Amino acid sequence: MTFFTVFFQMLALLIMIGAGYFVTKKGMMDRHTNDQMSDLIVNVFNPMLVLASAANSVGQISMDAMKLAGLIAAGMFLAFILAGMVLSPLFEKDREQRKIFQLMFVFSNVGFIGIPVISSIFGTEYVVYVSEFMLVYTLVFYTYGIALMDGKFSKASLRAMINPGTVSGILAMAVIIFGIQLPEFLKTAITYLGNVTSPMALVAVGFALADSDMKKIFCQPRLYVFSIVKLLVLPLALLPLLRLVIADTVLLAVCMVMFGMPVGNMPLILGNQRGLDVTSCSAAIILSTVLCVLTVPVLLLFG
Repeated sequence: MTFFTVFFQMLALLIMIGAGYFVTKKGMMDRHTNDQMSDLIVNVFNPMLVLASAANSVGQISMDAMKLAGLIAAGMFLAFILAGMVLSPLFEKDREQRKIFQLMFVFSNVGFIGIPVISSIFGTEYVVYVSEFMLVYTLVFYTYGIALMDGKFSKASLRAMINPGTVSGILAMAVIIFGIQLPEFLKTAITYLGNVTSPMALVAVGFALADSDMKKIFCQPRLYVFSIVKLLVLPLALLPLLRLVIADTVLLAVCMVMFGMPVGNMPLILGNQRGLDVTSCSAAIILSTVLCVLTVPVLLLFG
């Protein structure tokens, strides 16, 4: 897969982000609409896409590949946790704000952005791999993420692991493991619902871009350095290890894309809940999302 092939596919995603920016600036979408869209994506369309991917992948994705993807996902989060601990002091001196940077290193947008990117580059049947990254993400977030911010685990955070994303991920694993063939009418319905995910998620990113202060996003040199480290340096540093354990070139490419996803929303949400200043986090989310249009093709060029 050439650089320009992937670049133009990523450019198509950028155009969808631009559509969200345009409709927001024209007053056709407001914060209330965006919040409702985001709820639908997280609770309905993303889970449907994960299930549809599994249903359409029965017999095509081997169990060995699924197990390997799960182990790699766990390894990725461990590597990012260590990287966040070591590198976050270079970007932030304040102790509380440093926690936000640690979270930004660890919690990428593997679902909201990862699913559209994987489905557009490789095809929807490979989204099933994303579901494994999302399951590990959930486990790590509600244990390590909450403990980092609060200094302790809580039963409430563990209960929050049960959500539409994890349920759909577990169901997707069951479909693959047991080779369950869903009826065609059901497969068609969940596939159509899942196909809504990509354009709607990218339009929501466009809203965030239109609703933000451009200077705070694009005029902070440290955020560019942070984004390059997160989107390119760390994934490329881990690439030799991936090559040692992965023989399947497609799985290798999918994992590289997962490693190079932009900052996710959960650090922002946690910071808001704890009353921290999340200005830099908000800017990093948008900046890294826009930059991944360029960095993902570079990762696949090497991977």
